[in-house]
Amino acid sequence: MLPWRRALGAFAAALLMTGALTLTPAATASAAPEASAASAASAGGWNDYGCKPSAAHPRPVVLVHGTFGNSVDNWLVLAPYLVRRGYCVYSLDYGQLPGVPFFNGLGPIDKSAEQLDGFVDKVLASTGAAEADLVGHSQGGMMPRYYLKFLGGAEKVNALVGLAPDNHGTTLLGLTRLLPYFPGIGDLLTTNTPGLADQVAGSPFLTKLNEGGDTVPGVRYTVIATKYDEVVTPYRTQFLNGPGVRNVLVQDLCPVDVSEHVAIGILDRVAHHEVANALDPAHATPSTCFS
Repeated sequence: MLPWRRALGAFAAALLMTGALTLTPAATASAAPEASAASAASAGGWNDYGCKPSAAHPRPVVLVHGTFGNSVDNWLVLAPYLVRRGYCVYSLDYGQLPGVPFFNGLGPIDKSAEQLDGFVDKVLASTGAAEADLVGHSQGGMMPRYYLKFLGGAEKVNALVGLAPDNHGTTLLGLTRLLPYFPGIGDLLTTNTPGLADQVAGSPFLTKLNEGGDTVPGVRYTVIATKYDEVVTPYRTQFLNGPGVRNVLVQDLCPVDVSEHVAIGILDRVAHHEVANALDPAHATPSTCFS
């Protein structure tokens, strides 16, 4: 691995572990996931169920974490970034395995999509909005497509923005490359992790998801990818085909951007500026290295 990629990976891991320290093992084990997320996110201004969308930003934004992630650590930068721009922002935990705290996104992806369905309903009821926008990283950018396609989500969602989503799958080797960013998670590979199996290219889940086309009518899709992605490869497999799709490569906007799979979701300002553009295309501004 090149030195800059080692340094970037270490920084991303440090950021993740900083968030981890906000949740003690006892609190994680004893508190309901949504309550823990709301408590940990309160300082950043998201998961505020008293928030009411403004006329400028009439749809709440639901953030969907990636594999091994959770509702707090994946969004320590992006959630406050969107809150400062006037959005009502929410994040959920999904895909939990029994007896495995903190590391989520490991359960069957169709069941995770059902959890997203219930969470979006909760957010819409709280805010009074008719639709939400979804922003997901990695598995979190792909899993919502099942919700949109098979669970009626297209009637409740205006836009889906995927940061490095594995829309057409990856290899198990690619998924295991996430392990250095999540200390202690390696032991979980010896247990039953259907969420990993579902993401392997050619799996029955992905075959069903992509059969008949990548998109559904009525939803705008944005995919934001990096050519340095070492998890979902080749990176162009992340891109979608169909009406209402915009595929973005961050290096086309900033040639010196060196973010890889984890960093593009957690701390890449160019990618985050493109998220803001995708959520409010009428007021989009050019993304550059100085975004």
